[in-house]
Amino acid sequence: MNNNTRIIAVAGKGGVGKTSISAAFLRILVEKYPDKKILAIDADPAVGLATALGVEVTATLDDIRRSIIDSVENGQQREAIEMLSEARYKIFETMVEQKKFSFLAIGRPEAAGCYCKVNDYLKEVIEMLSSDFDYVVIDGEAGIEQINRRVMEKVTHLVLISDPSLKGTHVVETIRKVADDLVMYDKCGAIINRLGNMDLKDRIKIDNTDIIGYIGSDNAHIENDIMGRSVFDLPQDSPIMLGAAQALEKLEII
Repeated sequence: MNNNTRIIAVAGKGGVGKTSISAAFLRILVEKYPDKKILAIDADPAVGLATALGVEVTATLDDIRRSIIDSVENGQQREAIEMLSEARYKIFETMVEQKKFSFLAIGRPEAAGCYCKVNDYLKEVIEMLSSDFDYVVIDGEAGIEQINRRVMEKVTHLVLISDPSLKGTHVVETIRKVADDLVMYDKCGAIINRLGNMDLKDRIKIDNTDIIGYIGSDNAHIENDIMGRSVFDLPQDSPIMLGAAQALEKLEII
């Protein structure tokens, strides 16, 4: 990994706003560092980050994985180094370039069941691409699976998202405990999203994890979602943009 690369992985339980906050991180980095190379990875099979960023995905990481596997199964035996070189070429070919950032989606395997193979491939891709970018933002899948499988093994910053619920904060605590054993991160922090009453923020506690941002109700973001607009259409002073910026400042990324 390039020693200067900042890899920000966003995790938490489903439905707490991980994707929206990942998109906000990406926008802030693009606007703050217009000369830097920035990559967004949608590592959630639900494929929501593309919509949040206004990106149209034509091919995914799983498409690349299957095309290489198919070529080998069809008798095109090649050396591993040649396959890795082809994978790298196909990944860069697949990346969507828009608004001064690159975008890559993990995709949704056609077969039902486990995402183990594509997750294993994603881990390799993160390691392979990290030296080509200054900043990488990864919108992880809900829950703990990608942490457990060491997909996020070499990230520099781990950002855990929760709503104000006890269930949400307990999931964050669980992810942090597993990450402490399996992820080689430099810094970790939590964001409390959708906090309707900011007077309650001091009552929310997360064991062993600093809360680095609070985001209240955000009508501009709700309207944005309803109208199908991207994060780049949000006003700069919307709660989600301010909260995301506060978190990045505390992590010393901006």
